[in-house]
Amino acid sequence: MKLSLFILLLLLCTSVQAKILSSSDTHFVLRHEATSTLSTTQIWQRLIKPASWWHPEHTYSGDSNNLSLDANAGGLWLESWESGSVKHGEVLYIKNGKMLRLDAPFGPLQELGAHTIWTITIIPHGDGSKVQFDEVSSGPPSADLDEVAKAVDYVKGEAIKRLTR
Repeated sequence: MKLSLFILLLLLCTSVQAKILSSSDTHFVLRHEATSTLSTTQIWQRLIKPASWWHPEHTYSGDSNNLSLDANAGGLWLESWESGSVKHGEVLYIKNGKMLRLDAPFGPLQELGAHTIWTITIIPHGDGSKVQFDEVSSGPPSADLDEVAKAVDYVKGEAIKRLTR
């Protein structure tokens, strides 16, 4: 009963739309949108603390607590743990409370040599907020980005749900 109530509350709090806008072996363009009952300020505070919302299964260390973000132009989205570290992205543009843009070839995109820009936009929506993820990635033909796009779409879809709940 408690689980059913919890799931119902999650469905009421967040509405998500995801789409692969275009893809080929050398590029993809993704868009995810979600609405939330959380205010834009609350969403922003969560966004700049990725350890609070990023899924641990999508980290190298298996622990989201190892994630950090320096929310300034030139700042880094890092993951550091005892036996290693990885730079997931670099902040290109920030408008506090409204937009964060990263050069962010997360996960396999880095290894494939893809160039990936991820823009996160937050706007007021009713009594809450609307969050939009836009991701544009390009790489060499050998990267098969049309196949990679499906996995990235899944991961970012999960991420926006966790951010906005």
